[in-house]
Amino acid sequence: MCQVDEEYSGHLERRSVPGVSKTCVKCKESTAVLIIRLGDAFCRSCFKEYFVHKFRAMLGKNRVIFPGEKVLLAVSGGPASSSMLAQVQEGLSRDAPKKLRFVPGIIYIDEGGACGQSAEEREKAVALLENILRKTGFPYYIVPLEQVFGLPDSVLEPVSCSPEGSGLSYKAAVVQYIQQNEVKQRHSESAGEEAQDAMARLSVHSQYGPEHRQALERLFSSLKTLTAKEDMLQTLRQHLILHTARISGYSKVMMGDSCTRLAIKLLSNISLGRGAALAADTGFSDPRYGDVVIVRPMRDYSSKEIAFYNRLFGVQSVFIPGLDTKVPDKASIQRLTESFIIKLQADFPSTVSTIYRTSEKLHTACPPLNSSVEPAVKCLLCLCALDTKADEASAFQAILLSERLSVGKAQSDPPSSTTAGSPGQSCCQESGCGAGGCCSTSRASADLKSLLCYSCRLTMKDMTAVDSLPQYIMLEAEKRQRRAQMKQEISEFLLEDADDDQE
Repeated sequence: MCQVDEEYSGHLERRSVPGVSKTCVKCKESTAVLIIRLGDAFCRSCFKEYFVHKFRAMLGKNRVIFPGEKVLLAVSGGPASSSMLAQVQEGLSRDAPKKLRFVPGIIYIDEGGACGQSAEEREKAVALLENILRKTGFPYYIVPLEQVFGLPDSVLEPVSCSPEGSGLSYKAAVVQYIQQNEVKQRHSESAGEEAQDAMARLSVHSQYGPEHRQALERLFSSLKTLTAKEDMLQTLRQHLILHTARISGYSKVMMGDSCTRLAIKLLSNISLGRGAALAADTGFSDPRYGDVVIVRPMRDYSSKEIAFYNRLFGVQSVFIPGLDTKVPDKASIQRLTESFIIKLQADFPSTVSTIYRTSEKLHTACPPLNSSVEPAVKCLLCLCALDTKADEASAFQAILLSERLSVGKAQSDPPSSTTAGSPGQSCCQESGCGAGGCCSTSRASADLKSLLCYSCRLTMKDMTAVDSLPQYIMLEAEKRQRRAQMKQEISEFLLEDADDDQE
């Protein structure tokens, strides 16, 4: 038993506290400066080699980007996209052992108008980011989000997929690129340097008028929830990037989505009803647009690895407030999912990697989106395959039935039912509602929903004014509706595939 006067100081052993002073697991010589995962301790030089190799291996394994192709880098100023820009810049430098063989460009979408920033704050953020982009020597495009109201309706039209190297294999394209590069270096070394200097000075700043700014404010004020606002912002951002890539001749677009961001996107998209498009939204390549392919080379990096690399090697980034800045966790589905995964990752370090590995196994059940697919089978906003053509015994049809039953009780009054039953009349035409009143708005919303996937329908459901959408979306919707009506009118004279087989 313990004694009162007994001394224990001489018999107690000091417990060893684990420290970071370990040997690098790769070179076995230098002292480790960071620990990525449990047991993965790296020194500075080995961590850089590991980080660079992972980026090159992701591009080399998939072989989506052919030599000589123009690739547009979507940079938001955050840590992931800034790290991606640094990797491309280093891969194209003269000291790189295996140089990258594509022609890069940079695009930044100024979203300050949707986030409530003042003109001074937006100019300050753009100036900080432009200072970083100018040092890269790549051509860059700074496009404000208000420019979406000046887009042509051809943005949403399907374009035939004709990549630059479609007729050649990857190895043949590499050989052809090397031969052309040797010829260029032999004949015009000085001219190439002058061209690089000219490209470094190239920058495009898109301008917008006050009517575009007011239209953007009206659009986001019509969205009732933050979830719908973030979803609409993502859609408009993709349309701007797609239009810029097409008019500038870029066939690939690089996104800086990290492994952590894709894990959050996977669960949030499931909650938003985008399960049918998970393979395209989280995969390495997204060919939904046909002529422009979205690639995600940073999808193997965790946010911790990116933060360590930027800190150790001085990669500059700019913090720009967004829609979800300083909002509570339950403000939106996206914000709640992010908070849930980040907190779970702190206690269980394999959370993000488990979700990410699950996303790698996903494949879409829909046919590939190429030029042979009719435009009517694609969603009007996100351009994914429509998932609303489901069987009667499906969850989607059950949800529609529940909505009709719940709405039908509120609209089952005899006067309104008889008035609405007559063709060409509105329910409140006698009171002077007319073509611009509530009846026409609800009718336009119903017609627009038939062209949307389930997730985009939920976004439109949170809108109070459908006419606040950009003009190119409404024009494309009218074009698709006229095409569907024309097809229905001549359907009696069309031969079905079954009839042709019988004959």
